[in-house]
Amino acid sequence: MGDWIEPGKKAPAFTLTADDGTKVRFADQLGSPVVLYFYPRDDTPGCTREACAFRDQQAQLKKLGAKVFGVSPDDLESHTKFRDKYQLNFPLLADAGNKLAEKYGAWREKNMYGKKSMGIQRSTYLIGADGKVARLWKRVKVDGHDEQVLAAIREL
Repeated sequence: MGDWIEPGKKAPAFTLTADDGTKVRFADQLGSPVVLYFYPRDDTPGCTREACAFRDQQAQLKKLGAKVFGVSPDDLESHTKFRDKYQLNFPLLADAGNKLAEKYGAWREKNMYGKKSMGIQRSTYLIGADGKVARLWKRVKVDGHDEQVLAAIREL
């Protein structure tokens, strides 16, 4: 279980495959704010609400120059179905083996009804154009989160 990358620290580099089969390299995103959000599973109630909120804010995000990437351990087939079902307009990245979630500290022990297991803790990183973490939300409550992220981007 990795530690959270706190604001002011350099964001770890990565290359992951997106839902359309392209490779997304972190180094290629520098120069723009990046919203990197970790979510547990495609097409589940909270994850769907969160993805649709970012989808609906895409015009505002683009206006601010920000790029959004959703990250979960689901495979490309699952991501493609999820994207198409909800017309998601940003890449979903397949984090096989939870390697990126581990690097960013989002892979954590969870406790559900007294049963402990490892999984993704819903969390969001706002990474500045300089590649450093600007903001971190560790335990995201879905409702209103998109507005919090937009407000933080405006402050960059």
